[in-house]
Amino acid sequence: MKYILAASLLLFSAVSFGQLGVTQKLQAINTVQQAQEFITANPQLKPALLKLSAATDTTIIAKRLLRQNKGDVFSVGYNTYKVLESEGTVDFRASYIFLDGGEYSPEQLDSLKKLIIQQANSGVSFEELSDKYTMDGNKTRGDTDWFSGEYSFPKEFQDAVQQHKVGEIFLVEVPERQWNYIVKKTHNDRVKKDATILRSIGL
Repeated sequence: MKYILAASLLLFSAVSFGQLGVTQKLQAINTVQQAQEFITANPQLKPALLKLSAATDTTIIAKRLLRQNKGDVFSVGYNTYKVLESEGTVDFRASYIFLDGGEYSPEQLDSLKKLIIQQANSGVSFEELSDKYTMDGNKTRGDTDWFSGEYSFPKEFQDAVQQHKVGEIFLVEVPERQWNYIVKKTHNDRVKKDATILRSIGL
């Protein structure tokens, strides 16, 4: 029994060491040429270069891979991946109501936010509420259209939309400008990316 236990522990240690080695090796690979050399040198790991496009690759794993950034190393199941190249954007879409904090006392602003959210939760359409309350002259009924990057909306706005699910209503503040937004995420994120990814067995 002791011999079997010792052998099992030795095998587990060897496997763990081998899996750790794969991750370390992929972290050191930064170009397609280096990836090709790794593929040639490690056939036992069944490595492969994957060319993915959000326009054509729609499986769950492909969508997950395309959301990663260049240089990321991560594992899914028994496979480890390294993103070698990644070009494109992730676009977002929501509806919003803009409130200028400089026009209200903190108490008035807080009360107005609560009133608007209460109306939205009671069934009043967000478009109608935007037309009634927004203070930026928006003529699109609050619709952001598809956007990406801080030149479209403040970073705080984009980060918040990215972190929420479709249908959720939430608050965004840009304190240094006294900008306040009540936001409803209206669409799932639209991924427009092409990526080259190295895949290998091992962790």
